Amino acid sequence: MAFLQESIRTVASTSGMNLVLADGISADAVAMGAFEELGERGMIRSADGHSCEECTHKYKATADIITEDAQILPPTDSEEESDTAPVKMVVVDGIVMGPKHCAFDVCTKGLKNYRGGVFCEFHEQAHGNKCRVAGCNTVKEDDTQACINHQREWETYSNQKKFQSLPGYRRALRRTDNNWDWVPHSIRGLPPAHDDDNDDDGEVLDTGRKNYFSASKFYCVETVVAPCGVVIAWTLFDKAEAPTKILRFLEEVFPTSDSKPDYITIDKGCTVLRTAVAGAGEAWNTWKDTTRFIVDAYHYNNHKTTDTLCRTYCDPAPADGSAPNLVIAQMGPGGLYYKRAYNTQACEQLNGWIGGFEAILNRSGNYK
Repeated sequence: MAFLQESIRTVASTSGMNLVLADGISADAVAMGAFEELGERGMIRSADGHSCEECTHKYKATADIITEDAQILPPTDSEEESDTAPVKMVVVDGIVMGPKHCAFDVCTKGLKNYRGGVFCEFHEQAHGNKCRVAGCNTVKEDDTQACINHQREWETYSNQKKFQSLPGYRRALRRTDNNWDWVPHSIRGLPPAHDDDNDDDGEVLDTGRKNYFSASKFYCVETVVAPCGVVIAWTLFDKAEAPTKILRFLEEVFPTSDSKPDYITIDKGCTVLRTAVAGAGEAWNTWKDTTRFIVDAYHYNNHKTTDTLCRTYCDPAPADGSAPNLVIAQMGPGGLYYKRAYNTQACEQLNGWIGGFEAILNRSGNYK
């Protein structure tokens, strides 16, 4: 509790806000109240307007050129360069992990009880002592979560849960989407949601759950990070990291033209760009005059060379000088060389650190 209170004081002080909560409430209530008042819906207030040498560079109208005599050809000073705002970049990515939420279809509220509960407070009251098989309103049997007619489903689930709780078993199967031959078919996970068939809106088709024996989980934690590593915003995506969800999230983080960065780096930047253009209206008009979507350097190497849109518009470091603000010339031990102007792996580096807290975060509420 002391750590929680001190963390809240630090955030409130940095944000210049006062937080008043009722006396004698639980740690969960303190965390929930603090998130509602200070959470800013995932926006990091202290990072608002952040700028440094690693994530903001002076605009260049022409690319750096290394001459044959190993010199950097200085760009020609122009009125355009002097009057143009600095060039900013942010990096966006998600890590497949997340806390539990209500098991009821399309409900993402926090659980009433995170120690074995599966519903939010509303759906807990609505279901009461009913069978946890979807569509069944019969009273459940004592010491089980199913009625007399669905005891077989409950026994199957209970047996699977016993196997999954064996020491070390869950650690060996951290990625349940891997369909290894030695993994029992009964506990193999479904393919990652963003690889499933999507509907016209880019959302995963929801076929509904067969039972509510266990709580649902958010698919991933999505973050917006400056190339220097400063976290700008975060949110939770349920079911999929769909391009439409990414676009809506970015519109919340950067609501005005002045706030939008010049470059947004995403591992699936070409897919997000294609989705925005296909919207043929609001989504594309929001970004076309301010921002360019590109792919981070690591994932770009694995994208198809036949994807014309990706190769033309989403290259993180084009060598033809078409994006002078993405490539700079720099002196190294071996002489002058070209390098990427920004760290496009900032989110991957952050995710590597967050992953160490996966077990803790997965057991916390969606407000922590």
